[in-house]
Amino acid sequence: MKLSDVLASSGVIILLIAFLLNLYKKLPAQSKVYTFMNFLGAVLCCISSILIRFYPFIVLEAIWATFALLSLFNVPRGTSSDKS
Repeated sequence: MKLSDVLASSGVIILLIAFLLNLYKKLPAQSKVYTFMNFLGAVLCCISSILIRFYPFIVLEAIWATFALLSLFNVPRGTSSDKS
């Protein structure tokens, strides 16, 4: 098995575990663990895509990882928290 296969498989497994835990209400989407799992899974898939030069997935996973990282640090994304 090539390194790209190992990275992609690991990333996908992490993403699916996060999704299933959220789906079955074991891990809220707002939790840092869920967000970190999304970040880590996306980074692994992105690195794998770089290794095989599959550009559409490089873009997809890089954007996914970027938004997960921003969410980890609670960077505002244009939503209002005004409670008037």
